[in-house]
Amino acid sequence: MNLENLTSEVISLSKEVGAFIRFEGQNFDRNRVEYKGLHDMVSYVDKTAEEKLVKGLSKILPEAGFVTEEKTSSKKGDKYHWIIDPLDGTTNFIHGIPTFSISIALQSDEELVLGVVYEINRDECFSAWKDGGAYLNGKPISVSKAPEIEKYIIGNCFPFYEFADMEPYLNVLRELMQKCHGIRRIGSAAIDLAYVASGRFDGYFEYNLNSYDVAAGIVLVKEAGGMYLILKVVMTVLPEGKLLLPMD
Repeated sequence: MNLENLTSEVISLSKEVGAFIRFEGQNFDRNRVEYKGLHDMVSYVDKTAEEKLVKGLSKILPEAGFVTEEKTSSKKGDKYHWIIDPLDGTTNFIHGIPTFSISIALQSDEELVLGVVYEINRDECFSAWKDGGAYLNGKPISVSKAPEIEKYIIGNCFPFYEFADMEPYLNVLRELMQKCHGIRRIGSAAIDLAYVASGRFDGYFEYNLNSYDVAAGIVLVKEAGGMYLILKVVMTVLPEGKLLLPMD
């Protein structure tokens, strides 16, 4: 399998579906929003975008199964699975905040081998494949080389469900607020990870994440020279060797 060529096809599909999402966002009617759970919104745009992605990815790699946020496909693959978030940042999209993305990863057996995050409104496509490096619109990217945490800018997001473990999360936030250069909340985990991979953020942490939120971003960060750590309540991503904060 040529992962570079496969990534190129996924990029093209992401941009095609991204154009649909961008168009729908221009006149979106909030009355068409549905609720999957507390504060967990979805729209026909999420579902239609996912259907388009599933259809396109099925043509690109017919033998692959799917792990999708909106459950539009339950197909299982023997070796390969696409992990898809068709609209990461749905709340932003619904409220007209122009920061949301498409996130697509490919898993081979137990290993993530390809990741694409398309930031729709800025037309920025972050891509990576195993042992191939990480790219933004075709140009190589790498994680930050900031020497100490005092010079870091950190991305994060607040949970919108399962608040039982908020205290340790707030302890991490409290620690960071006192030590780093700044904390930013964008509202799309996929974009946050892409920004770590490109050095815009020096690190990122979040609570209550799903595989489709982070799978593509993990590939980006790894191929850009970074590291990640998944804990019970917090996922933290920092450049290699820079994991300095206690997480418990």
